[in-house]
Amino acid sequence: MKQTHRFLFHVFLWMAIWLMAWLLLNEDARFLNKNVPSFIMQMVVIAALIYITAPALLFKKKYVLFGIVSIVLVITCSFLISENLMSPENGMRPPPGARRGGPPMAPPQILIQFLILSIAYVLATFVETFLFAQKKEEETIRNKNENLQMELKFLKSQINPHFLFNSLNNIYALSVIDSGRTQESIGTLSDMLRYVLYECEQPMVSIKKEIAYISNYLDLFRLKSSKPFPIKTDFKLSNSNATIAPMIFIPFVENALKHGNIDHMADGYLDIKVRSDDQKIDFFVSNSVSKMPAQKDAVGGIGLENVKKRLEILYPDKHELNIEQTPKSYTVNLSINLDGTH
Repeated sequence: MKQTHRFLFHVFLWMAIWLMAWLLLNEDARFLNKNVPSFIMQMVVIAALIYITAPALLFKKKYVLFGIVSIVLVITCSFLISENLMSPENGMRPPPGARRGGPPMAPPQILIQFLILSIAYVLATFVETFLFAQKKEEETIRNKNENLQMELKFLKSQINPHFLFNSLNNIYALSVIDSGRTQESIGTLSDMLRYVLYECEQPMVSIKKEIAYISNYLDLFRLKSSKPFPIKTDFKLSNSNATIAPMIFIPFVENALKHGNIDHMADGYLDIKVRSDDQKIDFFVSNSVSKMPAQKDAVGGIGLENVKKRLEILYPDKHELNIEQTPKSYTVNLSINLDGTH
């Protein structure tokens, strides 16, 4: 709400209050003569608050100076009103000797005006403070969302080079072993690239497409050699249209293939399971651990730490990640709650 709109809100609010007082007291034009100056001064102090003291002092946390300026402003305006009302022209000055033997004197006019202006000023201060706090909260949320989007784009940008590097390495290895099957791997790579370049631009994808990407990735890995690899997959999707952030699972699969070293181990293995329904998605991957240190890529992927960070951004308090490592195995259990509850 703009400053002018807020000021007009207070104008109509106090105009309505004074009008109700006039109607309830059933007074004539003398009511207007006595109280129009008060209404005008209310608008003056409120305008001063909205346009000057609040933005220049209150919102900049100069609270002491704001308090002093506010009190001086209200007292000054109260004095001006009371002097105007008590002037002889208005017939408001008490006659000589009015204090002797008569009814109790009414409170001083300056005190009455001070109370009227203070109520208007304090109410306007509460409104301004509330609207300012609401605006700051909206700005904080907007900035936070912008930062999250920038961070997610940065994390995604790290995925594509790593994915393309590994895929091209696999195709190169396949072309040396069996050039006739290279065409099949290129078709698989084409589907994977289409997914990464187009589908992954969306914030969420269906679990079915994410699983298809993993299957294609494993198929491309299998094409490296004619011998079978000890890879088992078990995908049971009771709700294949459940949505998930793209490229969440593949870093764990990449990590398992890299460190499991199943193409050089006689007793190596890789097990992958995915379950999904309307409430949650469960992902499980377990791989053998090679005694030989895994060869690291010259070009790194997003890494498990970045995956954890991405999960915290995308699914705060909505996921559970458990990683267990033994000398012979490495197991990942990831549960993502789709309804926001644990």
